[in-house]
Amino acid sequence: MNYKELTEKLVEQCLRRGADKAEVYLQSSRDLSVRIRNAGIEAIQESDAIGIGFRVIVDNRLGFSHCNDFREKSLHDTIERAIGYARLTSPDEHNVLPGDKGYTEIEGLYDPEIKKFSMDKKINMALEVEELAMKDERITHSSGASYGDRETEIFIANSNGIQNSYKSGGCSLGLGVVAQKGEQRSTGYDFSSMRFFNELDPIPEIAETAARRAWEMLDPKPVKTQRASVIFDDRMSSRLIRGIIAALNGLRVVQGVTFLSDAMNVQFASDLITIIDDGTKEKGLGSAPFDGEGVPTAKQTLVQNGVVKNFYYNTYAASRAGVESTGNASRGGYTRLPGISTHNILVPEGKYTPEQIISSTDRGLLLNSLTGSVLNTTTGDFSGGAEGFWIENGKIQHPVRGLTIAGNAEKVLKGIDMLGNDLDMSRVTVTPTLRIRDMQIGGI
Repeated sequence: MNYKELTEKLVEQCLRRGADKAEVYLQSSRDLSVRIRNAGIEAIQESDAIGIGFRVIVDNRLGFSHCNDFREKSLHDTIERAIGYARLTSPDEHNVLPGDKGYTEIEGLYDPEIKKFSMDKKINMALEVEELAMKDERITHSSGASYGDRETEIFIANSNGIQNSYKSGGCSLGLGVVAQKGEQRSTGYDFSSMRFFNELDPIPEIAETAARRAWEMLDPKPVKTQRASVIFDDRMSSRLIRGIIAALNGLRVVQGVTFLSDAMNVQFASDLITIIDDGTKEKGLGSAPFDGEGVPTAKQTLVQNGVVKNFYYNTYAASRAGVESTGNASRGGYTRLPGISTHNILVPEGKYTPEQIISSTDRGLLLNSLTGSVLNTTTGDFSGGAEGFWIENGKIQHPVRGLTIAGNAEKVLKGIDMLGNDLDMSRVTVTPTLRIRDMQIGGI
């Protein structure tokens, strides 16, 4: 079946049946998941799915319906339901569809080799990463290893002239283990996700990292409640940056429910912090030639040297704000309406190695785990449960657990005084190690 022609014809049918504007979103996908535990196969799941979502506008009223049955009657009934739902909803002048602005050419979104590798090879990869980690005598239990891959093809057409499609894919390998010493138990995890199969991290490296993250947190010692520096490693700094990103969501901004609603061109963070959203990155896990509404993706600077320069929008939020969509409509599949999200986030590197940041810290916490909301998007309050390593006189002394860290966003973000050069470019959110010079740390 020619899905490009099908989506175009279905748009026409929506208009003939009473829609003023219409969008057809077709998604075809294949998913594989392999789960290993204790050297045995726990589960293998492989599925193929395909479906169509219809978004229609009637007198500024929005209706949506979807189906996975491509028989003519089912498609027609689904269109009728969407139009019927639209007539029941309240009108909103911002219910609009984007026009055709082409698409962005991006290399490296699909690896045809992934599906050519045998199931046995993929199972053996998961078995091997678990086996290698369990060879470390400090590791006592496996939480399970997994391999997964996915390929997706998207077709989108609307009544404003958009007719686009693309194919993408990716694969991943991960492992969780437990280290136990007496009554103590500590978990460690590592994974690798890539567009291309042959670019996954080496299996021994994944196994070693997961094991080390488990055993290095054994024998923690308490610390007193105090104010001290907090170093966010490159994984935890992404949690902090994601809190800022959420506050730059264009719909939340126009609704006035983010602490950055009135922050355009305002210095709200350290001048060390620049945040770039790039939907065009080659082989980027968050890259696509167009967003969930067919708008071309782009590269834009959201924050420059601690100053808000841009918010990000889908078409609806952009209409409410009186601006153009930034190509940030997200789509959770053919069963959902567009949301808003970023693509690939980058905080450019600083000039220090993580070791230099640690050695320059007289007293503080090297953070490697956070629980809780971390940065409240609405109020800007920062809080969370924390664990990691305690630093004295520029040296790591011992692991610590059961701490809390808290502060106000303005002080926390403006308090960033050192930025690392340790960027892992394979991630969707690429952030370096960073230090906040002074935070409240809750201990005993």
